[in-house]
Amino acid sequence: MQATILFGHGSRDPLWRVPMDRVAQRMLTIDPQCCVRCAFLEITAPDLASTTAELAALGVSSITIVPMFLGIGRHAREDLPVLVTALQNDYPTVRFLLQPSVGEDARVVDLLAQIALSGTTAKDRILI
Repeated sequence: MQATILFGHGSRDPLWRVPMDRVAQRMLTIDPQCCVRCAFLEITAPDLASTTAELAALGVSSITIVPMFLGIGRHAREDLPVLVTALQNDYPTVRFLLQPSVGEDARVVDLLAQIALSGTTAKDRILI
């Protein structure tokens, strides 16, 4: 059994995680048989370790971790690989695949550029 963990930073604001939850829900709409969870580095629950423990208890043998970061900062570059190495040591029978951050994917960059170029109507603008 294979699973995907969408991994984000976390925030004190509970609404912060809504877009990640929507990605997970969209994955389930596309493939109702997929096994997907969200996990967070800090502040927001659940964390990566408890999510992995849950999936391992379900019998998952392969976990793909997708860092949901646009920027590739210290958390994605340094902290996450250390966490994944620890998980590999804790769950030697589970295969872990750490994908690059979504911000490194040319398709994401292209889509964001298209969105930025599309402009907005007056009713869509947020005035500060």
